[in-house]
Amino acid sequence: MIMGIVGPTGVGKTKLSIMLAKKYQAIIINADACQVYKELNIGTAKIKEEEKEGIGHYLLDIKEVTDDYSVCDYQKDIRKLLNKYQGQNIILVGGTGLYLKSALYDYEFSPLEVKDYSAYSNEELYEMAKKVDSNLVIDKHNRRRLENYLNRVNKKIKEPKLLYDVKFIGLTTDRQTLYKRIDQRVEEMFKEGLLEEVKGLYQKYGLTKILSRAIGYKEIIKYLDGEITLEEAKEEIKKNSRHYAKRQYTWFNNQMPIKWFETNFENFSKTYQEIINYIEKDA
Repeated sequence: MIMGIVGPTGVGKTKLSIMLAKKYQAIIINADACQVYKELNIGTAKIKEEEKEGIGHYLLDIKEVTDDYSVCDYQKDIRKLLNKYQGQNIILVGGTGLYLKSALYDYEFSPLEVKDYSAYSNEELYEMAKKVDSNLVIDKHNRRRLENYLNRVNKKIKEPKLLYDVKFIGLTTDRQTLYKRIDQRVEEMFKEGLLEEVKGLYQKYGLTKILSRAIGYKEIIKYLDGEITLEEAKEEIKKNSRHYAKRQYTWFNNQMPIKWFETNFENFSKTYQEIINYIEKDA
């Protein structure tokens, strides 16, 4: 059995994955694009060693901060694991939707025809992309993804088909609660030493590709460069995290057959039992 656990930050994905892995003797595979990197710990809310409870975790801490790692690389790595552990229970957990889709669907990567889009604004690129696909889910401020999309030779790729029998489980909560939890999590990250983590990485490696993109890192680097105050950096992290959570919901609802469960933060075992009932209903 394969399970995919999705949802925004702070809704209990990690906790649920451990509980399910213990019940079903499963391994856990990371599906978060930032957690594949070593040393990006606090800002990515990466599971701590003591929280793993002896359960095998894969595709965590596999790349250096200076490395490039694409969704295509992830697809190759996870397919090896899915083949290796075929017949065992596997849990994929994370919020990077394209990683999950590339892993579990016959998702193909079309060749790129590189064009120069430097004369176009982000808004213009976004409008060009929407003309190709009116249902496109790409953040209009994510220039890299917009250019990559427009550069693809065959933009109308066949709709990918699911390759495995998967239970897609989504954790959610109301927007007010989610935003409050995101804000609290950011405050906790700073208490845990997020500023020191980013400062150390920036001094050691400079502005690598992942540090320039990852929420929680790029904002603090702006502070370290003197562009904004520390308080402004903190508020930007909260704001960008909220926007990212909103985009995650949109993406998953459009791309995958997710069964959503409302997280009961006061009694998580109740949420857990609802999910067990769902998993075993058709077993």
